[in-house]
Amino acid sequence: MIEVENIHKSFGDAHVLKGISTTFSKGKTNLIIGQSGSGKTVFLKCLLGLFTPEEGVIRYDGKDYSKLSPEERRNLRQEMGMVFQGSALFDSMTVEGNVRFPLEMFTKQAKSEMQDRVDFVLKRVNLVDAHDRFPAEISGGMQKRVAIARAIVMNPKYLFCDEPNSGLDPKTAILIDNLIHEITEEYDITTVINTHDMNSVMEIGKKIIFLKDGLKAWEGTNKEIFRTDNEAVTNFVYSSDLFKKVRQMYIEERN
Repeated sequence: MIEVENIHKSFGDAHVLKGISTTFSKGKTNLIIGQSGSGKTVFLKCLLGLFTPEEGVIRYDGKDYSKLSPEERRNLRQEMGMVFQGSALFDSMTVEGNVRFPLEMFTKQAKSEMQDRVDFVLKRVNLVDAHDRFPAEISGGMQKRVAIARAIVMNPKYLFCDEPNSGLDPKTAILIDNLIHEITEEYDITTVINTHDMNSVMEIGKKIIFLKDGLKAWEGTNKEIFRTDNEAVTNFVYSSDLFKKVRQMYIEERN
């Protein structure tokens, strides 16, 4: 679990995060949504320890990040997996090499142990025949699955995903959503996803945090978001005719 208590973050005169408090539970896909400039990326980077809030507390399973020693912070970061927006694979490395990289950097495992772990996670993301291929030789969806495999290769407690469906076609995006959701539940990971993809909200939004102008304007589930009367949320979510129709369906079912 990650607990966030009243965090503030500024850059010069720009007050980006303005007292956000929430919790992200284990075994659930927790989504952060909001318009560009709402503070989503800064919030995610605070959770990753890349930015330090001027005020407030972030706790990882009860541990206050600000009170950890440098060594404890390094150890915590090794318990974090990250799926970057553009996958961020090394072009000069094969799929297998990309996935093995964190093990070589941060563990002292024997080569046979590393190979077993790499084989396991690639099988888990349905890439059993891609070991020797390079990123340029595989599709965007396969690249994203490689990125997920690399993110979970060290058995993380916390998984962070920045726009994991960016650049993917709708069918592939659903496959990636389902894979992240399955892995989250299967390994009881605290997963936090930064997204503007409303299909993700509908499919895997077990908890949703909506940010507006650096504030937490709403939080709830993917079922509750279709029932809310929060104007900021409805303006954001129902900007397309498709989601207006979905909202109408929920209203009719409720009545």
